[in-house]
Amino acid sequence: MGNTLGLAPMGALPRRSPRREEPLPSPGSFDELHRLCKDVFPAQMEGVKLVVNKVLSSHFQVAHTVHMSALGLPGYHLHAAYAGDWQLSPTEVFPTVVGDMDSSGSLNAQVLLLLAERLRAKAVFQTQQAKFLTWQFDGEYRGDDYTATLTLGNPDLIGESVIMVAHFLQSLTHRLVLGGELVYHRRPGEEGAILTLAGKYSAVHWVATLNVGSGGAHASYYHKANEQVQVGVEFEANTRLQDTTFSFGYHLTLPQANMVFRGLVDSNWCVGAVLEKKMPPLPVTLALGAFLNHWRNRFHCGFSITVG
Repeated sequence: MGNTLGLAPMGALPRRSPRREEPLPSPGSFDELHRLCKDVFPAQMEGVKLVVNKVLSSHFQVAHTVHMSALGLPGYHLHAAYAGDWQLSPTEVFPTVVGDMDSSGSLNAQVLLLLAERLRAKAVFQTQQAKFLTWQFDGEYRGDDYTATLTLGNPDLIGESVIMVAHFLQSLTHRLVLGGELVYHRRPGEEGAILTLAGKYSAVHWVATLNVGSGGAHASYYHKANEQVQVGVEFEANTRLQDTTFSFGYHLTLPQANMVFRGLVDSNWCVGAVLEKKMPPLPVTLALGAFLNHWRNRFHCGFSITVG
């Protein structure tokens, strides 16, 4: 008998190609685990500040900052930045050289290099007038789904002192990242190490991050309600200082008014807010901030103008 049911032979059935799983994303840097939550909170402001930015070319730009405050003497900062031709992402350009010098001659400088496609290096120097305070060297290797970083801080072969920090992050799924940090310090008569474990879970509209170690704990939660409203919650505990802090921050964007409002309230009875207003078509941004600590009865406010 023929194939009365009209079914195709087994060999003629189309075969489904095996499903290709998407590769796991890069977990990024260890220092950026809490970045989304921290960007929600307002930056401290005090006194009056004027910032003038000037782009000299596609690679070089400078900024002049004048700051006047009732808490100290007026200050001036010259900021210069050079960016090379190799751009890996909108926020990563190599090589990059950044320097900031104040009116007393103190210098903060950073140099970022791309040694290979996956290997990055960074050097940080900080001076106070003619005296070196900090020198730090970083090396970071970024794999397809992991990141490994090694940092040397203030290495002194003669004084036999060094601070070494090792970071490792691994993407286990598209949403879950686990890793750790090991801090080792050595100087004459003292030596020790601190281990911290870290985890980060990223959903569509929220991100939860936790760091736990012998030195304390740091937990943060970021939630993006919509394009205008973002909120963040932070909890920090320090076992050495026997201190804990809980903070709540929010970020409100009003695109029609060209305004951004950030606010915070924490467990130390401190409240604060910063309002930023852009003035198109002029390249001017105005910012007004106020912070009040009810527990210590301290209040300070600030106003800044940014041109460019």
